[in-house]
Amino acid sequence: MERRRAVDTEPGKPTKSTRQPASTKQPAGLQARQLAVELISAVLDKRRAFDDALAASLARPEHQSLAANDRGLARLIAATVLRRHGQLTHIVNSFIERPLPPDRGRLTSILLAAAAQLVFLGSAPHAVINLAVEQTRRDPRARRFDRLTNAVLRRVAEKGAEIATAQDPIRLNIPDWLWNRWSTAYGEDATRQIAEASLREAPLDITVKSDAEGWIRKLGGVLLPTGSIRLVPEGRVENLPGFWEGAWWVQDAAAALPAKLFGNVAGKHVADLCAAPGGKTAQLAAAGAHVTAVEVDPKRIDRLKDNLVRLQLATEIVEADATEWQPDTRFDAVLVDAPCLSTGTIRRHPDILHLKREGDLERLVTLQERLLNNAARLVKPGGLLVYCTCSLEPEEGPQQIERFLSRVDEFGRVPIQPGEAGIAAEWITADGDLRTLPFHMPLEPEALSGMDGFYAARLRRRSEGDAAV
Repeated sequence: MERRRAVDTEPGKPTKSTRQPASTKQPAGLQARQLAVELISAVLDKRRAFDDALAASLARPEHQSLAANDRGLARLIAATVLRRHGQLTHIVNSFIERPLPPDRGRLTSILLAAAAQLVFLGSAPHAVINLAVEQTRRDPRARRFDRLTNAVLRRVAEKGAEIATAQDPIRLNIPDWLWNRWSTAYGEDATRQIAEASLREAPLDITVKSDAEGWIRKLGGVLLPTGSIRLVPEGRVENLPGFWEGAWWVQDAAAALPAKLFGNVAGKHVADLCAAPGGKTAQLAAAGAHVTAVEVDPKRIDRLKDNLVRLQLATEIVEADATEWQPDTRFDAVLVDAPCLSTGTIRRHPDILHLKREGDLERLVTLQERLLNNAARLVKPGGLLVYCTCSLEPEEGPQQIERFLSRVDEFGRVPIQPGEAGIAAEWITADGDLRTLPFHMPLEPEALSGMDGFYAARLRRRSEGDAAV
């Protein structure tokens, strides 16, 4: 592969320049790019969750008036960088002779954002390069590298696409620790399919209260075998028909399956542990259950309440630690949607590639075990317990359930059957549990394909006099 070098910059030493100071006038398109760089830097440098960073940035005065299309562009640029970080880093570094000094401000994020636009988003090179140079000049710690920014990005515009065609995006963008874990669990062929699907932008899935066919006509989506509606929206979700009326809510098709494993819940008392943001709570309430939603984080409770108010669904909300919460009565059904590595949701949350670490696993597995132990105490004899995670890691799924069943003999599996809740046979494990993978549910066009990687197990507490399971 040809490696062309743009600038040889001695670390920490400014290049000689006759550059003019950055203009105080706001060039067209600059604000959206500034927001994109803020988001990239927040995730890569400060290790903040993307959604949290986006909410914080949009609350800043300089971004509050940003048009919806500019917000969408900023989000797209940032998500592309996070999703294609390995590729973009390799491309940009192909044209930098020496490592950049640590004290360089947001230079790296600026270069990556511009490269994403040039290589993957088809943006006009002249505008992208000029705006990136302007961003560099407006950053006090990066401004001395404005000529480097210009030179590097001109080379990216010329050669970046050519370099990208020779790359293996799967191996460059998926961290080694994830690749190795998935290869062990699913085999290398399936791992490549998981990785490839994880790097695609996810479509929008929604769950409707009623009249799915009517909402398909209004929204232009397709009805999935599982009952979810899938579409590729244009613009903000909040502007789609029915959102503010509370007719539907956003929920990945795989995420909508665990709550359906209870069957008919009308009139039953159901506890939803770790309930925020409330998609599964809404499902259960809309199906006629008396739901007690348990959440420990006050901020997440606020979000849960807001969602349920919009959806006009009544539930009991309890602020409590679900590992210890003990109400006076037990429930017909308990759902445990446990915190996890979330590696099944990279399509929607590419920041997971950068924020999660293999070392986080032990802490999460311990938390899941505590949640399961307490949840078991909340289930009536004969009642159901559904445990689920949006993780691809076996320790957080089948291994967790095997350990639970080995120490809590009052419970046994209720195997999931093909066709139940629209579940395909290939999504059911040999033990009768649910295991969806990101490449499942292929559709045409490809933009409508895929689903989150989810695991769920359905367990029943034996009634008095039942034989051991």
